Amino acid sequence: MGIDSGSSQFTDLKSSDINTNSEECMNAMVVKAYPVGMVHMNTNGHVEDEGESGMEPYLGLEFDSADDAREFYGQYAIRVGFRIRTGQLYRSRTDGSVSSRRYVCSKEGFQLNSRTGCPAFIRVQRRDSGKWVVDQIQKDHNHELGPAGENSSPILQPKPPVVSKSLVEVLRRPKVKFPEKLENGGPSLSGIINLKRPKRGGDGGQSRAEPYTGLEFHTSNEAYEYYQAYAEVTGFRVRIGQLFRSKNDGSITSRRFVCSKEGFQHPSRVGCGAFMRIKRKDSGTWMVDRLNKDHNHDLEGHMVCQKKVSTAPKKFIEEEARGLFSRDLVEVTNGKLNISQGNKIGSDWYSVLLEYFQARQAEDTGFFYSVEVDNGNCRSVFWADGRSRFSCSQFGDVIIFDTSYRMSNYVVPFATFVGVNHHKQPVLLGSALIANESEESFTWLFQTWFRAMSRCHPQSIIADQDIAIQQAIAKVFPGTHHRFSLWQIRARERENFRSLPNEFRYEYEKCIYQSQTTVEFNASWNSLINKYCLKENVWLKHMYEKRESWVPLYLQGKFFAGIPTGESIESFFGTQVNGQTPLREFISRYEQGLEQRREEERKEDFNSFNLQAFLQTKEPLEEQCKRLYTFTIFKIFQDELLQSYSYIGIKTYEEGTISRFVVRRENDKHAVTFSAVNLSVNCSCQMFESSGVLCRHVLKVFKLLDIRELPPQYIVYRWMRNAEYRIFCGAESGISSQEQKSFMVWSLRETACKYVEWGAASVEKYKLAYEILREGGKKLC
Repeated sequence: MGIDSGSSQFTDLKSSDINTNSEECMNAMVVKAYPVGMVHMNTNGHVEDEGESGMEPYLGLEFDSADDAREFYGQYAIRVGFRIRTGQLYRSRTDGSVSSRRYVCSKEGFQLNSRTGCPAFIRVQRRDSGKWVVDQIQKDHNHELGPAGENSSPILQPKPPVVSKSLVEVLRRPKVKFPEKLENGGPSLSGIINLKRPKRGGDGGQSRAEPYTGLEFHTSNEAYEYYQAYAEVTGFRVRIGQLFRSKNDGSITSRRFVCSKEGFQHPSRVGCGAFMRIKRKDSGTWMVDRLNKDHNHDLEGHMVCQKKVSTAPKKFIEEEARGLFSRDLVEVTNGKLNISQGNKIGSDWYSVLLEYFQARQAEDTGFFYSVEVDNGNCRSVFWADGRSRFSCSQFGDVIIFDTSYRMSNYVVPFATFVGVNHHKQPVLLGSALIANESEESFTWLFQTWFRAMSRCHPQSIIADQDIAIQQAIAKVFPGTHHRFSLWQIRARERENFRSLPNEFRYEYEKCIYQSQTTVEFNASWNSLINKYCLKENVWLKHMYEKRESWVPLYLQGKFFAGIPTGESIESFFGTQVNGQTPLREFISRYEQGLEQRREEERKEDFNSFNLQAFLQTKEPLEEQCKRLYTFTIFKIFQDELLQSYSYIGIKTYEEGTISRFVVRRENDKHAVTFSAVNLSVNCSCQMFESSGVLCRHVLKVFKLLDIRELPPQYIVYRWMRNAEYRIFCGAESGISSQEQKSFMVWSLRETACKYVEWGAASVEKYKLAYEILREGGKKLC
């Protein structure tokens, strides 16, 4: 169910206040601070001044590490009279490492009543040298500052919780494995020992188990009960966070248990970063592989759990959550789990976006938006302006569904539909916020996009390989070729190949990208698996089964507008808008990024109509394509034409109107078949089928046969200069009458909008535009 508006959108961030002091900095370029949490004090409890007054941050200031920068900014904040928090981080799209960090005033944002949206911050960026350099800074605050040194008091330890006797029942001792660690230093017969609970002062003799990385459990349910018991003693509550499943058999491979105040979907949540993640090992046990104990809110005393989960089934929520990647809310009633899908969109986003949509719709009659509604609650959101809908009528044959927001700990699940225009530039075909990563959410989103784009059915789509996305694509776009996103494959490769030698990576890449036939690929793959004993690797088994969705050899002949299979695709908005963009900046950044891309498109339009490409040969083919193609596509064609001169073409077969050729250069050899009946040609490299531009091998055969112009069927209209305003002919690639009507509607609408824009510039231009439209209207009638 949804509400539409037609034409009438792995490092966990800490947000805790930092109250630490570091060593006063001299006027040196490289700053070294005390380790995190260390307080440098004199005997009276105040920060010791070691001669210099401590310098202020400035652009170009260098640090050895991001932590050093945080310590320095924390010390500066103490002197000035404010507190700091860790803000956004950005990751490299190549290796996933952190490339920049922001440290902000604690009053940044509006998630709490105490926050005022303070703009003060510093941002440090990692350079190639490994140093971290301040590249952005804002010192002005929008609130009163405290006296200098006000926050320099020592960090107080929280009061020990009052532990009731009932804790013994709740905090039952799970059987936990300690890798290579025994309780008494002697051998353990079973390998299972009890977890010791260190004494805590003032707790009446009770004790608390502290989780740590490497801690093992027999089951995920045991880990959950353990973490909940730890939370009860410490003073916070637990929610079940994300889970991830094996792409092979759907079994759960890892789980996150988070503080109940994680996220911002509810007013009571403050974005707490505390969590414990467990990962399933090959042996079937579960191990804590990631952990964050720091909270950004006050902890309560000993709490009594409102909902006991000890009565939950041992299988925990594996079967109840099957098919989904994340679950948010769990309630236990009479020993049964009632699970509801979580919404990853903060409630405050809806009002801001709807206000923006209504404003845009008043300006743009083609603006479309839709909101998914479930039991009266807003969930996923989709929107597209008139220009995006018009672009889809021209370039909706190949779409990229970009959900790269999931690469980091995101604030908002912002996704985009992106196409490729006639300049091979990315064009926006729609934007969305995704409530959760379930098949139902993705199905609603694809159906909404399909309806908004006049039922444009793409030939190909590049999207993540998650089961939910695969199933939604198969349901909404049957027959569409689904190619997996490369960034996701690369991330899983790094995870699975970490322990393998460098030689494996070389042989693996050779198998994937250099195999010429399916027989050759299968032989290389099997040899690789046997050589490195990887028959039991579940991920590789799954990827082999899905080879038609990512191996270049199997993607040949499927049109993807020339988007390379071995390269990552740049995000449409770059770093301007991503999963960590805060609400207050989202709309302005979105509009700025969209306008920047469209300005680049206008420049290429101008170049194609006003700049003359330099001809490299005297071939009539080159002259023809220079007139027809955009500047960018002509350069691609021209390079193929020049490369054809270095190949040798030999006719190997002729019967009637059919001729076969071998076109070769050194080890590069391809077969070309030509039919004289309709001048049709086919090459074994299948470049034309995948990119819409003829390859060097076919051009070599055309030269041998003295074919001086491209046959009409090999002029792909989407690559022409006037691709946006082309007029369909009866002979053009079999499009449906509905698609043709959709094109005509959007083409006329876009042209009319330009007349309106130009005609409203002055009274004289208005009169001229009105006269042109009136005379044109008479001819139409």
